[in-house]
Amino acid sequence: MLNSALGRFRVISAIEGLSFLVLVLIAMPIKYIGGDPQPVKIIGMAHGVLFIIFMLSLFEAKIRHEWENSLTLQLFILSLIPFGAIFIEKKVKPIRNIN
Repeated sequence: MLNSALGRFRVISAIEGLSFLVLVLIAMPIKYIGGDPQPVKIIGMAHGVLFIIFMLSLFEAKIRHEWENSLTLQLFILSLIPFGAIFIEKKVKPIRNIN
């Protein structure tokens, strides 16, 4: 799965989406309800790095698979929404995986 641009994109998308959910659903409540900002600093940094990797893999997949700009924009917008990784997977799963 990691041997192709699409495979890497799908894996990174899932990991980045999970980090976003951990940040929003666990770390932020700990910060604002529990008063401890440390989890947001740690998970937020990890999520930021993963988001940059996501964007790089999105660009690579767009180039290799010759995606339309509209699809690329849709995938980017979905990455900004909690649980968006689920919808990203539904959009890219039918795409034929070429190297």
